[in-house]
Amino acid sequence: MLAEWAVGLMEELGGVGAAVVVGLDNLFPPIPSELVLPLAGFSASKGVFSLPAALFWTTLGSVAGAVIVYFAGMLLGRDRTRRLVARIPLVNVSDFDKTEAWFTRHGTKAVFFGRMVPLFRSFISLPAGVERMNFPVFLALTTLGSLIWNTVFVSAGYLLGENWHRVESYAGVFQKLVLAAVAVALALFVVTRLRRRSKGDPEATQVLPRVRR
Repeated sequence: MLAEWAVGLMEELGGVGAAVVVGLDNLFPPIPSELVLPLAGFSASKGVFSLPAALFWTTLGSVAGAVIVYFAGMLLGRDRTRRLVARIPLVNVSDFDKTEAWFTRHGTKAVFFGRMVPLFRSFISLPAGVERMNFPVFLALTTLGSLIWNTVFVSAGYLLGENWHRVESYAGVFQKLVLAAVAVALALFVVTRLRRRSKGDPEATQVLPRVRR
């Protein structure tokens, strides 16, 4: 069972174990962060490590996994990356295509918000690498987005203790709230750009942002 394996690894390796478990969410998308992050909080409540340590190690694991995926996309290119994604069990190529389209439209915003959307959080680093997005910018946005997402679920697991599994039942609701917030933010961005464009602002001729390389 995934939960037993994850808790056992954290108990044996401490914070490093938490980083490994969370990092696998990036490398193998079918492992849900909504499950493993509350487990890190649960382990912290048992005294395996402190809550700040849990947040540090899980965020480090998230960022490390994302960086690996970023460089994989950069080295492989789009076509080979797409073929590789097709071989991952329980993952559809369409998942990568949707993420790539989102990244193309929204660039840096997609990287930040993508770290807080299940499944997209695992794939968003691939098109960022393929397009050779500015790495320091990618690293900063990935770290911030991961920290926010991890804090919510690790803290929930810590507070619930033995009842950590209840977090998963609310994850779907949280996911919808995040998606709604992303939709509102992007709508405001587009409306603002269109208004500037209608007023003749030369810098607003592009509605969608270009990816920073």
